[in-house]
Amino acid sequence: MKKIETIKKKLNLLGAMLPGKIAKQWNVCGTKGCKCKRLKNPVKHGPYYQISFTAAGKSSTIFIKKEERSEVKKRIKNFKKFKELNKELILANIALFRKEKIIQKQGVGK
Repeated sequence: MKKIETIKKKLNLLGAMLPGKIAKQWNVCGTKGCKCKRLKNPVKHGPYYQISFTAAGKSSTIFIKKEERSEVKKRIKNFKKFKELNKELILANIALFRKEKIIQKQGVGK
C-alpha cells in the first residue's frame, strides 16, 4: 500500500529524537550570605534547564546546557512526529488488513 510506504519514508527522515519536556528552574545554594538566601528579595540561581521523560517505565531527568535547548527541542519535536506517524502507520496497516480480508472472503466462494 502506497500510504504505508510514504509513512515509512517519513519515519526514516526524522533524525534524532527524545521523549519528554523541557523545564526551567531556579535554585537556592548552600553558601552562607549568598544573594539567594536573602530574606528580602532573594535572587535565586538560574535559570537551569532540564529534560524530564519516562522510558522503559523509568522516569529520568537530565540537566541540559542553555545552548543545548534548541537541539533538545528539535529532538522532542521529532519524537512527537514519530508518535503521530506511528499512529498513522498502525491505522494504515489496519485498513490494509481489512481490505485484504474482504478480498479473501470474496474469493473463497468462487
